[in-house]
Amino acid sequence: MTVYSIAQITIHDRARYQGYMARFLEVLDRSGGRLLVADDAPEVREGSFAYEKVIVMAFDSRAALERWAASDEYAALARERQAASEGVVVVVRGLPRAHP
Repeated sequence: MTVYSIAQITIHDRARYQGYMARFLEVLDRSGGRLLVADDAPEVREGSFAYEKVIVMAFDSRAALERWAASDEYAALARERQAASEGVVVVVRGLPRAHP
């Protein structure tokens, strides 16, 4: 079942974050992950939104996401993101293809 990683972040060190982004897609692609959304200006339709960017990635399985997240290559890169931004990351399960 497809799983999604959804990040909501605010960037406080733009130069460092750009360094992270310069290598991020290559690492994600090698893991089989797919970047679906990277929006620097999400539109708030209801409620309040405390961050400035939304990122959504898809993985074919929870195991694939965990392998990517735990890989030495991404762990080193994640430290750069964490130093350049703050936010929240959640993992959600997709729906089965056939649902009522």
